[in-house]
Amino acid sequence: MIERSSGILMHITSLPGKYGIGDFGKEAFNFINFLKQAKQKYWQILPLGVTGYGDSPYQCFSAFAGNPYFIDLDCFLENGFLKLEDLESLKTLSPDKVEYSKLYIEKYRVLRIAYNRFKQIGNLKELEIYRNKNISWIDNYALYMAIKNNFNGISWIDWPLKYRMKDKLTIKTAKIKLQDDILYHIFLQYFFSKQWKRLKKYANENGIKIIGDIPIFVATDSADTWENPKMFQFDKKNKPRRVAGCPPDAFSDDGQLWGNVLYNWKILKKDNYNWWIKRVKSCFTLYDVVRIDHFRGFESYWSIPFTNKTARQGKWEKGPGIDLFNNIKRKLGNLDIIAEDLGFLTPKVHKLLKISGYPGMKILEFAFNSKEDSDYLPHKYEKNSVAYTGTHDNQTVTGWYNTLNIDDKIFCDQYINEYLKSINSNLNQEINWKLIEILWASNSNLVLAPLQDFLGLDDHSRMNTPSTLGKNWEWRIKNDTLTDELATKISLLTIKYKR
Repeated sequence: MIERSSGILMHITSLPGKYGIGDFGKEAFNFINFLKQAKQKYWQILPLGVTGYGDSPYQCFSAFAGNPYFIDLDCFLENGFLKLEDLESLKTLSPDKVEYSKLYIEKYRVLRIAYNRFKQIGNLKELEIYRNKNISWIDNYALYMAIKNNFNGISWIDWPLKYRMKDKLTIKTAKIKLQDDILYHIFLQYFFSKQWKRLKKYANENGIKIIGDIPIFVATDSADTWENPKMFQFDKKNKPRRVAGCPPDAFSDDGQLWGNVLYNWKILKKDNYNWWIKRVKSCFTLYDVVRIDHFRGFESYWSIPFTNKTARQGKWEKGPGIDLFNNIKRKLGNLDIIAEDLGFLTPKVHKLLKISGYPGMKILEFAFNSKEDSDYLPHKYEKNSVAYTGTHDNQTVTGWYNTLNIDDKIFCDQYINEYLKSINSNLNQEINWKLIEILWASNSNLVLAPLQDFLGLDDHSRMNTPSTLGKNWEWRIKNDTLTDELATKISLLTIKYKR
């Protein structure tokens, strides 16, 4: 059970560093030191999976594999798998944002050099031990990635039929032909896992727990769908029949077409959701607390024909409901799970959340509508909830406040000032600190804010704008961002509200 506490939301990609993207190296350890100094108990990150086109951590090539982008290359310098000159091209990448198209070429080039040296001077037995411990997914994933690279990265649903349908002779031949590529992907996963365990151990030893994220759906182009097409809504030739998204709403006339192939819940139910149990168990080896994305989709989900160009023409289909979570609890016991219960919620979704016992989410940015009452107003938060100023999908609070219409802004100012008066606090703070303070003062057991909100940054530092491609997931902090002054300010607030 999560006790009264607080934390900071920031993905690994946003850490500073000299190789084009945040990683599991020195700066990640420094961030943990900062969290400890600021008296925080949680570090929330986004999914750690292998990203592809669009760079979204919610569209990964595997539900089990980790992103090689996060491998700390300085470790490879220390053990002789890399030389300083191998890293020169990575140092030309921008320190201010992640340049994914360049990073994809340069980091994988360097990782291949490290792999080739590892074969000469490393211990291949280590890979074999790791492979045997992860045999339930690693062989299929490494083969899928090797074949994918062989076909220049195209989605497996566009591979030649024999590969798409996993013809036995074709796959047997591929395993022989691509054995070096297969071992390379096992090498990447081994060092991802080894370095993450080291980082997480350091966080836990310093009183910091990691909150991770499970996307409800897996990517259509993933090792999971290729291995188990019957668990998903594919046709007889392994082409998707129906895909995921959101119906039209006030934000989008066309809805959101995510494109993830939908589950075949009838098939999953037959073995008591064994694949989902394996997935959740795997997540709890990575994280201390897990946020399940799009929780309402377990009650019912928007189903769209694969050939549709928008999410307009879809239908609601029934999800597995509490049956899935009962099976998870029966096999894995009581787990610290957060339910992302945002979006259009029906009484049935509210009932599912209540039965599950999981804390739902409250978003401060959703609270201030001058025309109607809102459950997102902080004085209404129940203890069994997790409250945020905003998430990775929202504007920064400063950006949000600056774009409020006049009526909502007046209502927001009145509410904030009344709230701060009631707790004898400073009315002359910057807006981001006012909003953070009323969140920290609220009744929710756990409160979090993105690092951008502590820094008072505008929407130029936004992490993601849903339903858009490009300019997302790029934001990074500078080396001098995490000051003693900032840590002290956060710690005083945290002590004041007994978090």
